[in-house]
Amino acid sequence: MSHKLMPDRPAPQMSLPLVGGGRFDLATETPDAFTMIVVYRGHHCPVCKAYLTQLSGLLEQYEAAGFSVVAVSMNDAELARRSQQDWALGQLRIAYDLTPEMARDWGLWISKAFKDTEQEIFAEPGLFWIRPDGRLYLVDIANMPWARPDLEFLLSKAAYALAQDYPARGTFAT
Repeated sequence: MSHKLMPDRPAPQMSLPLVGGGRFDLATETPDAFTMIVVYRGHHCPVCKAYLTQLSGLLEQYEAAGFSVVAVSMNDAELARRSQQDWALGQLRIAYDLTPEMARDWGLWISKAFKDTEQEIFAEPGLFWIRPDGRLYLVDIANMPWARPDLEFLLSKAAYALAQDYPARGTFAT
């Protein structure tokens, strides 16, 4: 069962292999502003292809704004490599082998395939900004492939959030 993440609290752990070698380990990221984790459904998803292609085109701007960026899926190494190559994602880091347990820790929805072209199980989209100290800042989780935040709009708000010391929202618990 998934659970609700709380902004301004420590993000769950995440350490995954990267296409091309190395690992993405959230605990060792050192961005000036935020680490942005974009969870995509997998190589089977044409909406993911369009979204990650757009993200790849904005990567330099995100990095200039102080972000470290990674795209993550439950794909295996081969499917992740094919996504990187077939979708021409350039320098965008692609992590793979997200487990169902890790997906649940991040509050993600998990789906079972209903078409032959889909992976047997996969995480639905999510986008997270994590502060350098490991606290969640932005949490956006969807249960459908086409419900995703606008990447250009988010980028346009990053400088404001940092300059105004805008707090993480949604932290009031009753």
